[in-house]
Amino acid sequence: MEAKNISRIALGAFLITAGIGHLTFARKEFQAQVPEWVPLDKDDTVVYSGVAEIALGTAMIATPKKYRKNMGRIVAGFFAAVFPGNIAQYKNRRDSFGLNTDNQRLGRLFMQAPLIAWALKSTDD
Repeated sequence: MEAKNISRIALGAFLITAGIGHLTFARKEFQAQVPEWVPLDKDDTVVYSGVAEIALGTAMIATPKKYRKNMGRIVAGFFAAVFPGNIAQYKNRRDSFGLNTDNQRLGRLFMQAPLIAWALKSTDD
């Protein structure tokens, strides 16, 4: 199996695991990242985004080759769409996922670009 496929499947597994976390073991942690301006209940937002991550992860793994580039763009868009949650965590000094200092929360902001790149590069056939 080529490295690009391994990378794509790994990203899919990462998304599925994160989605399961939204629904179960990390639910409270994810609620801490929902910005105050989101018009939905925090728990509903976490559940919906968790379901979306499970669906996106499954699609990253199972999408036929001819549609993978579009799938990568969709996943990259999702990562961009949830970035305000990371900003809210930093701005509001919310501890979660072991990020309990301003420097750690700031560092997390810089991880979104590599996730977007991962989605795009692993599906660029």
